Amino acid sequence: MSTVAVPAPGEGWRKLDKRTLLVTAAVMSGVAGGAGVPAAIGLAGGMGPGRALAWVLPAALLLIAAGTGGDYVRWRRTRYRIGTDRAELHTGLLLVKRRSLGRERIRSVDLTANLLLRILGLVKVRIGTGEHTGGESTLELDPVTRAEGERLRTELLDRAPSATAGHPDGMLAVLDPRWIGYAPLSFVAPLLGGAAAGGVMQVGEWFGVQHEVLAWIADRFRDTSIVVTVVVLVAAALLAGVVGSLGLWVEMWWNYRLEREPGGTLRVRRGLFTSRSVSIEERRLRGVELVEPIGVRLVGAARVDAVATGLTQDDDDKHTDLKTLLPAAPRAVADEVAAHVLRETSSPTSTAGLTPHPLAARGRRLRWALGAALLPVLVLAILGLLVSQVLLPIAAACAVVLVPIAVALALDAYRSLGHGLSGGYLVARSGTVRRSTVALQRGGVVGWTVKQSYFQRRAGLVTLTATTAAGDGAYHVRDAAVGEGLGFAAEAVPGLLEPFLEK
Repeated sequence: MSTVAVPAPGEGWRKLDKRTLLVTAAVMSGVAGGAGVPAAIGLAGGMGPGRALAWVLPAALLLIAAGTGGDYVRWRRTRYRIGTDRAELHTGLLLVKRRSLGRERIRSVDLTANLLLRILGLVKVRIGTGEHTGGESTLELDPVTRAEGERLRTELLDRAPSATAGHPDGMLAVLDPRWIGYAPLSFVAPLLGGAAAGGVMQVGEWFGVQHEVLAWIADRFRDTSIVVTVVVLVAAALLAGVVGSLGLWVEMWWNYRLEREPGGTLRVRRGLFTSRSVSIEERRLRGVELVEPIGVRLVGAARVDAVATGLTQDDDDKHTDLKTLLPAAPRAVADEVAAHVLRETSSPTSTAGLTPHPLAARGRRLRWALGAALLPVLVLAILGLLVSQVLLPIAAACAVVLVPIAVALALDAYRSLGHGLSGGYLVARSGTVRRSTVALQRGGVVGWTVKQSYFQRRAGLVTLTATTAAGDGAYHVRDAAVGEGLGFAAEAVPGLLEPFLEK
């Protein structure tokens, strides 16, 4: 970032779209309504509806006016310019900010538009360099017209054509509506079900009818056993979670398209109410990761994430997964998309003959799993002996349920372990509840970390961590045989580990 002179009028500087004031006024109206309605209902019981409205309405109008006025000042004081060498943004009243990015450093131009912005034909543009320096490496234009956003994106990401034989530019993947069937199999469904139950109780408390809601539920199950009642309530929560997960999936992935643009830029477009456009330059790409949560994996599906530099998520977009190239889809489709993204004839994640890990790794997982399963059983058994014997049958039931599940997960975790080399990529796979297979460019590995605990040394195992500037920054080969693992690391990146190995 560099400091530049204060801009003068007529030097190619542009302002944000003035309709941002309409957007702010609408948002503040929603905030005022969400806070004012419960407050008015609460005050109406003590002073009557008229006086409650007389107190709440002026406060709501003041909140809307203050928010809109603040946005007007921001709009008046914000201007940007795209020059031949630099992209510049000036904003602020009391604290003036002047940011400038060299155009050769710009790696991403992402467009986002919520429902209000889409109705008005506006988008929020985020220009980034892919560096891990927070706001210092990002310019945000909120909002501009959609045509202006597309112009900025095309202009700033204009690169020389880089099509490779057999991998031309164009569409790599489009939405298949059948993929929505994988949404309820994710971990989101039970979380949304719990959130829905909590939301009903919270709304009931706001309106002072929480006790009535609980009484109504109790009346419905007056002649029903506790076990049946719990099962029905859990089923209802899960049903709400399934419906919610379907709705969330549609909102996030509707109109999904993955394409390669001229100049070597991958672009993901998606969203029903909030449209999103994420760009990843291929020269930032260091590989892909195939992610298989257990529910999705059981039906033979996986999603594809990019392993690339500079994919940090901003605070206001922390729920947006910027690295996902393909949502949960059939495994064959995921492998095909991964191959297209990497410009390979077949995906390294599907063709690599992974080396299995020693039986000692299976023993470690069995011990971990049994320890985690038997700990609550042991606690219940001790409490049953010391406090109440009623807990002893519960401890036995927990042991009967938890131990087989723990053993099954441990065995699956062991079967998932593997590592290997496939052309220019090193491949590592691990996990059971969330199994991931990463194909990482061997040239993108900048270091190796070798770890051995006391128990690993006794078992002849080692955990290797490949360090890279992309993705999560570190990818693990867990519990490999010592000689085999060190040989794999030395072969994957020749010359990096050899100075530290004993012949």
